[in-house]
Amino acid sequence: MPVVEIRKIYTQIERVETEAGKPQDPPLVKVAVVAIIKNPYAGKYVEDLSEMTKASVGLGQRITKMAAEALGYPAESYGKGAIIGTNGEQEHGVAYLTTAFGNVLRESIGGGIAWISSMTKRGGPGTTIDVPLAHKDALYVRSHYDGVTITLHDAPLPDEIAVICCVASRGRPNHRLGGLAAKDMQGKDGLV
Repeated sequence: MPVVEIRKIYTQIERVETEAGKPQDPPLVKVAVVAIIKNPYAGKYVEDLSEMTKASVGLGQRITKMAAEALGYPAESYGKGAIIGTNGEQEHGVAYLTTAFGNVLRESIGGGIAWISSMTKRGGPGTTIDVPLAHKDALYVRSHYDGVTITLHDAPLPDEIAVICCVASRGRPNHRLGGLAAKDMQGKDGLV
């Protein structure tokens, strides 16, 4: 398996205990784990990016396990993202977020059959990214449409990529706009 050079790993935990004066029981917990890695293809065009995709498996095993452990609750939703330093291509970040990475994320949280929403962009230190979240078993569970906002103050450098995985313990606080409920999806295809 290709080796990934990691400069640092950043973990962000948000815990919403009260929203609009209403206690949240259980609380909404959102976790993002970000690995700042060296981009081996920064500054040059390479046709075959399969080495990045292969490397995403080991990297994914490490950071998705960290996210699941930090959550402290069973994960109900997930998302993934990447910020690519300015000497890289957006496609470099996408190569780390393919099905290989997605399958590792699903395994780390104990399953999930829905497509994993994602966001990638180029940027440097101080870049903010909004990683979308959706229910792990069904995209159309409206209560779980959410996101995690991350700002990295010293990353990525021009020759780096910030690879991000996000998990959440439940849907939005006080959701009340109807739509398909998670409990209605038991035993159904998550791609409805």
